[in-house]
Amino acid sequence: MARTVAIGRQDFSKIRRDNCFYIDKTDFIREWWENMDDVTVIMRPRRFGKTLNMSMTEQFFSVEYAGRSDLFEGLSIWEHEKFCQMQGTWPVIFLSFANVKETNYKDARIKICQLLTNLYMKNRFLLEEGFLKDRDREFFERVSPEMDDNTATMAIYQLSNYLSAYYGKKAIILLDEYDTPMQEAYVDGYWDEFTAFCRSLFNATFKTNPYLERALMTGITRVSRESIFSDLNNLEVVTTTSGKYEDCFGFTQSEVQKALEEFGLSEQSETVKTWYDGFIFGHTKDIYNPWSIINFLDKKRPMAYWANTSSNSLVNKLIREGNRDVKLSFERLLRGETLTAEVDEQIVYSQLQDNETAIWSLLLAGGYLKAKDHRIVTSDWGEWREEYELELTNFEVKIMFVKMVQGWFERVSGDYNGFVKALLSDDVDAMNEYINRISQTVFSFFDVGKSPSGKAEPERFYHGFVLGLIVELAGRPTGRADSDGMMCALSRQGKKIMRFLWSLRCSSRTGRKPWRRRYRRRLGRLKRSGMRQGWWREG
Repeated sequence: MARTVAIGRQDFSKIRRDNCFYIDKTDFIREWWENMDDVTVIMRPRRFGKTLNMSMTEQFFSVEYAGRSDLFEGLSIWEHEKFCQMQGTWPVIFLSFANVKETNYKDARIKICQLLTNLYMKNRFLLEEGFLKDRDREFFERVSPEMDDNTATMAIYQLSNYLSAYYGKKAIILLDEYDTPMQEAYVDGYWDEFTAFCRSLFNATFKTNPYLERALMTGITRVSRESIFSDLNNLEVVTTTSGKYEDCFGFTQSEVQKALEEFGLSEQSETVKTWYDGFIFGHTKDIYNPWSIINFLDKKRPMAYWANTSSNSLVNKLIREGNRDVKLSFERLLRGETLTAEVDEQIVYSQLQDNETAIWSLLLAGGYLKAKDHRIVTSDWGEWREEYELELTNFEVKIMFVKMVQGWFERVSGDYNGFVKALLSDDVDAMNEYINRISQTVFSFFDVGKSPSGKAEPERFYHGFVLGLIVELAGRPTGRADSDGMMCALSRQGKKIMRFLWSLRCSSRTGRKPWRRRYRRRLGRLKRSGMRQGWWREG
């Protein structure tokens, strides 16, 4: 009988207790421990089992789960006697930044301080048992959501000190989704303040901490060393192109096939492969998104499960506001073509607006693109760079991007008819309001800004934009005819007003003279009317 699929469960002990569907990833514990790296930072796309693996790691090592061998019996880690003896024997500090998504620095800082306060409340026995000295008790009591920066940035350092002294072992520190607030800080404009705070926090926690045994961080993007890791030289950074932990996050082809067999869905294997396969980590191909697979097992029909779990606000912003080359490259990807680009896996957020390499690097790290091929490019004058052949990861990602592009236009199409009515009734205020709204949400600096080279001609862009707005007034061409538009500025009562004349031009088979005569007659009528009738539409 197939196990129950528990959607959204990220607590390892609950999954094991209730015998929910689970694919064994406990060998990650062995691989991570035997690599003996001081601080490991692992990057994987969202919904790839990072939080569940962190929960698993915490519950394997933490003294709070001492004697809970039942959680790991029958799994791969329990095949190693050495690790059986290690279960439940270490002090562990585990926190997650997954919910730090505030729109300003003040609230983001308070949220992190609250998380740190929760850690101290969880370990309040250190205070209540009289274990701490007076100075340490004073520091313990100062930890609160309103604490100052010095207390906040030293909070994990001090807690690892207390736990290490209490248990006689250095602490293991786990930080999940470390970069979630970084993205929010960039999108909402408080990047500099927030990264300065995190730089001090991370330096005290992971660099100058003598009470640290090992540390593990997970995230989606590798934030550049200059941003928050400038003082840390003891990091082992594992990106999507690295060779470590290749199959520890996500489901492999064989794991998916066994899951489909368990749920009686083997005949759907090709459909599942088309929709959800395509992720590549290191040299391991055919990695599936766990979130999509468990939802498919539960609902038994293909849908864009992974693509609908996030607002994708940063990706949306970068492509929508990108320059012409970014948009053209993105169009090629949507057509199923590949893109050759350099990739820098250290994401520098300040460069995302004007560095195309940074944009493709972010999309690769986020799982929206996959590296189909890779090559080193050198030259006689010392040039060296890595180039990747990139393409959309799978059909599910393509659907997400198509809907995203459609959304750009759906947001403004609802009131387009209102603009047309305002145009026809000479309501300049309503037209102005509409065009201002569109320009603020659709126009890019690269479309209308002045280039340092002087080659940009934003006036032409505006001309094309306005003409595009009114083209629909001409109607759809039929038969041998097509619609032309002419704009002219006429003066009435001291005002210059834009007027549009639409005329029907016959094809060359009917000759040029009938068209010219018809045009002269219409222009004459407009002149005789003195423009009193406002806007005309003919044809």
